[in-house]
Amino acid sequence: MEREKMERGKSELRMAIEDLSLPSSGDGEDQEQQGKIRRSSTMVLLCVSNQLLRVLDAIGPTLLVLRQDIQQNVQRLQDLHARDTSKYAGLMEIVMEEMEEGTSKKTNSCTRAIIWLARSVNFSICLLERLVKNPESSLQEMVEEAYESTLKPFHGWISSAAYRVALRLIPERDIFIELLMGNCQDTGDFGEDVMILVSIVQPLLEEINVIYRCLRCICCCTCSLIAGWMYRVRGLKITEAQCISCFSFGR
Repeated sequence: MEREKMERGKSELRMAIEDLSLPSSGDGEDQEQQGKIRRSSTMVLLCVSNQLLRVLDAIGPTLLVLRQDIQQNVQRLQDLHARDTSKYAGLMEIVMEEMEEGTSKKTNSCTRAIIWLARSVNFSICLLERLVKNPESSLQEMVEEAYESTLKPFHGWISSAAYRVALRLIPERDIFIELLMGNCQDTGDFGEDVMILVSIVQPLLEEINVIYRCLRCICCCTCSLIAGWMYRVRGLKITEAQCISCFSFGR
């Protein structure tokens, strides 16, 4: 479903901005309530992630690995949110519930989905900013730089190898920007839209970063207890023991 996007000539960026910014349709209490739901951190993350999927669809199968990963995480978070939109309106509430249940570290947890969606969004934002600030650089260079600073630190060798293969297949810079700009924009509009989108998404990324730091803090406390025991019983150095239980959500 293209939501009549092509008929209106709006770009992917402009559609994302409108989805994240404009109040929902409705009257009185309904409009106010829908607006609150739209502004919830869970809905914002789902919205920007779904928009990212549409961009990846437009590019084609080149970044299939990234697309599949995002789709799986979106579906997992979407299914949980649909169960109780009020209870799961905030990302922190979702994470705290899984922490209490002891499921946050599981492979199929929504906590992992949130962290990895945030990393994918952060990668996309870094790429867009570089496209605007470095007009002479190739798309391949920009993607590689964005990947190195956002996703690579959390990828194992298999994931890194898959991205290196995808990197050689990405389209030319002009083709990619044309996909993002749509039919009714010039370069100036593109740069302005990127900055607007960044300003909207940044608070979400900051919120998730706070959640991630809280998770790491809790994990470090646990690691310290484990480290003390391992040092006393096995003579293992504390710093080595702390590394064993690191809550990094890597792959």
